[in-house]
Amino acid sequence: MEAAAARTSDIHMEPGVPVKIRVDGQLTNLDDNILTPEDMEEYGRVLAGRHYNEIEEKGELDLALTIGDHRCRINLYRIQGNLACALRILSDKIPALSELGLPPAISQIPNYQKGIVLVTGETGSGKSTTLASIIDQINHTRYDHIITLEDPVEYQYKPDKSLISQREIGKDTDSYASGLKAILREDPDVILIGEMRDTETIDAALTAAETGHLVFATLHTNSAVDSIDRIVGTYPAGQQNQVKIQLAGTLKAVISQQLLVRKSGHGRVAACEVMVVNAAIRNQIREGKTAQMQSSLLAGSADGSITMDNSLIGLYEAKLISAETAIAAAADPAYVKKAVSPSNAFGGTSSYGSINR
Repeated sequence: MEAAAARTSDIHMEPGVPVKIRVDGQLTNLDDNILTPEDMEEYGRVLAGRHYNEIEEKGELDLALTIGDHRCRINLYRIQGNLACALRILSDKIPALSELGLPPAISQIPNYQKGIVLVTGETGSGKSTTLASIIDQINHTRYDHIITLEDPVEYQYKPDKSLISQREIGKDTDSYASGLKAILREDPDVILIGEMRDTETIDAALTAAETGHLVFATLHTNSAVDSIDRIVGTYPAGQQNQVKIQLAGTLKAVISQQLLVRKSGHGRVAACEVMVVNAAIRNQIREGKTAQMQSSLLAGSADGSITMDNSLIGLYEAKLISAETAIAAAADPAYVKKAVSPSNAFGGTSSYGSINR
């Protein structure tokens, strides 16, 4: 694929404009050819295959395909009656967890035996890649049964020591809710839930974790603290105390990511907040004191926790991102700006764990 050769992460096609590709976070034209509505209908029929009629019924269609040597996640949708397409090119191999440059605490997550681990961030923040690397490390090191529920299946695993059952929403099961109802009868050790979208999915995840399973799930939140508030806030007020108790007893870690352009201008690097749940954080979840959780996160460096802002400073210190990029991505721009100013610049050799706010 021409686009893949150009380090493209996403391809956008719609009538009236040329094909757009996203390289290092920025959109640009692939060529000067203007797409027509007829072009898009032809592309849609090829990509959707026997599922093409679903676009007419629902207005959009999610699927994953292997095109050439590249696995792609595809969304076909209508805009003012015309067909359009957003296509994400996935890596042709699952990277080793050690290759991702993430904070050291994440290397211990594949050793967890039970509980919930959340990986959060906006769309395109690298959540799927981080989760795939964690799952694949379990696959290569443990004799477990791993079951995934995905919409659609993205990375395809090759079973090694583990048995891996990948189930696709809409193809292998009707919904996350129906797949999760059956999952405990399928003898899993490790469960991956593509997204916790509603109370029914969250209930099933909490039940699975309470019964001794290791559960991974994603959320579209921008910080560890926001993730707790989002889960609890999904429930009516009368149920929130019970959910807090369940979450306090099962949550092991929250990883929050964003992808940033490297200082060189080529490629991107993950900035990563990690909240390893310790006794103080468990108590704060149980008591609903999320406002105090950021202080506990800052104080939890001995457990491997790190804030997003200190992660950004670490990437700047390692000369991976510019000061401007670090400040723009910060939760507290003034704090990061002070840390990365020339008079306070680090020497460029420290690790994530050496930075303390």
